[in-house]
Amino acid sequence: MELSEGGVLENMALRTFKGGVHPRYNKDATFKKPIKNIPSPGQVVIPLHQHTGAPCEPLVKAGDEVKVGQKIGDSKARLTAPVHASVSGKVKAVVNHLQSSGMDGLCVVIESDGLDTPDESIRPRDNADRLGKEELISIIREAGIVGLGGAAFPTYFKLTPPAGKTFDTLVLNGAECEPYLSADHRLMVERPMDVVRGIKLLMKASNVGQAVIGIEENKPDAISALRQAVDGDAKIEIVPLEVKYPQGAEKQLIWAILRREVPSGGLPVDVGVVVNNVGTSVAVKEAVIDSMPLVKRVVTVTGTCVREPQNLRVPIGTSVGDMIEACGGTRIPPKKVILGGPMMGVAQHSTDVPITKGTSGILLLSENEAVLEEPLPCIRCGKCVEVCPMHLMPLSIAGYAEAGRFDDSERFGALDCIECGCCSFICPSHRRLVQGIRLAKAEIRAGQSARRA
Repeated sequence: MELSEGGVLENMALRTFKGGVHPRYNKDATFKKPIKNIPSPGQVVIPLHQHTGAPCEPLVKAGDEVKVGQKIGDSKARLTAPVHASVSGKVKAVVNHLQSSGMDGLCVVIESDGLDTPDESIRPRDNADRLGKEELISIIREAGIVGLGGAAFPTYFKLTPPAGKTFDTLVLNGAECEPYLSADHRLMVERPMDVVRGIKLLMKASNVGQAVIGIEENKPDAISALRQAVDGDAKIEIVPLEVKYPQGAEKQLIWAILRREVPSGGLPVDVGVVVNNVGTSVAVKEAVIDSMPLVKRVVTVTGTCVREPQNLRVPIGTSVGDMIEACGGTRIPPKKVILGGPMMGVAQHSTDVPITKGTSGILLLSENEAVLEEPLPCIRCGKCVEVCPMHLMPLSIAGYAEAGRFDDSERFGALDCIECGCCSFICPSHRRLVQGIRLAKAEIRAGQSARRA
């Protein structure tokens, strides 16, 4: 095998990383279902903090009339992302409302007028090809675009490397390795030209000369569609990946494709790489070419309890309950409702929570599927160590956390954990390993904040 000029491995059929697991993917219910646009709900609840970074301050008040794409929240903080109205209508209130984290947060509640009237600023750009790097980054920032793969990190910030560092490669994540979810898959199949147009804009904004799209091999229709859309462009390569979880994790994707290892505590920029999701790429195309901010996203609604599983394109702020109803409701009562997938998603205690920019799926599990096994003593089998994609010792990190020895958890690399859940998935004793590591990380960071203060 040889390295191309940009460091991409050549003549390697399927690329992957060391570690990981092979859960049942359970995508059959939705992976062939075309994306469906649903009518705007009667009301949306738009959180002012749905991204990594500082929360936004409201720019509207109760009684104001708003239009689709109008900015309704922003912040002067260095790391933030503005939010926009996803429907037209009247602001009912700016109040604290339950969010997917289980905590209340400040939200703008809008009563839809059913017209979806766009803001006057929404008009196609005829000079998009002539825009420079800084102009592109400014547009992406004003459009409120964040990573749509789940982390919701502001894209404009990710595209701006720190002083002394540069990018040479853009990696686009089309793996979608999380079980049940198919939103990215359908985007690649149905809108490949938009994905590629977004890639080219991201390449220009990050000043890189090559891009690589990583897609798991169980999506041959997506691979074919994007290869046709790329149309022989030598600067963009489509790379089939082995089907394995968490193939789409940022650091694992970089290693699988480029064989570059992001250092402990480091970021992709440390190895010259910027990573974005295929949904983010489409959002960038819409922002730059169509002048439409991030006001809608594709969400997979699925699970054995759902009457008609679907991939829905919905306004940000639509409630989980409204989306379930758009799929015909439930055929059996769900035992557990999860935002995201089963490996990294967050269980909800109410369906009266809004979807955000980072919501990729809604999963409803039955009582039989949501059985929580009682943990047994660790048998020291080492399976959690074997599958950890970050090459950590989950049993030690979680064990020290359980004992309250968080300094030792940190010493064993707790902060490098990506919380993929492989360790808990593989554990024959059903130990709550990833939960223990999350506790350790929270305590370690709280201690760091206290010391800085």
